[in-house]
Amino acid sequence: MARLIEELRKLPGIGAKSAQRLAFHILRSSAEDADALAEAVREVKARLQLCSICYNITDVDPCLYCASPSRNQRVICVIEEPTNIATIEKTRSYNGVYHVLHGTLSPLHGVGPEHLRTASLQVRVERGEIDEVILATSPTVEGEATAHYLAQLLRHRETRISRIATGIPAGSDIEYADEVTMTKALEGRREV
Repeated sequence: MARLIEELRKLPGIGAKSAQRLAFHILRSSAEDADALAEAVREVKARLQLCSICYNITDVDPCLYCASPSRNQRVICVIEEPTNIATIEKTRSYNGVYHVLHGTLSPLHGVGPEHLRTASLQVRVERGEIDEVILATSPTVEGEATAHYLAQLLRHRETRISRIATGIPAGSDIEYADEVTMTKALEGRREV
């Protein structure tokens, strides 16, 4: 039981008490439910991977967004996490492709540019096939720092660099924005 609690504590947002509650729930569950949970974890690790172009989570490489001929391959929306794609896609107002950083700059937590997927973004832009890079990081201190860093990194290119508008409340996370707020944020983006 202690081992299960310790493993559950490694999940984001799960503290000691939550891990303990989850462990006891699993213990009380049927063997079939426990096996289904274990199999789901094994299956996600075996079948899912990161897209070799945008780093979205996918079961095919390249992902459906990068491989789609109907999407504008010349516009890249840079986001923090794969979960941000669903928020943007719900708006039905964006038809470009994505680039997932898998985090934000956070010196206090030891996260620097080398921990993010920034080098591959730079390569995508340097090829000269990109017209615009939309920086759609959350309006948090870390998100703003990341957007500023990327704007400086890509500034000397011919590519237009824009930032989503502040339709998303400062200090909140992009993952929780509703469709209208996200649409306004995309429409009101500004050049950096």
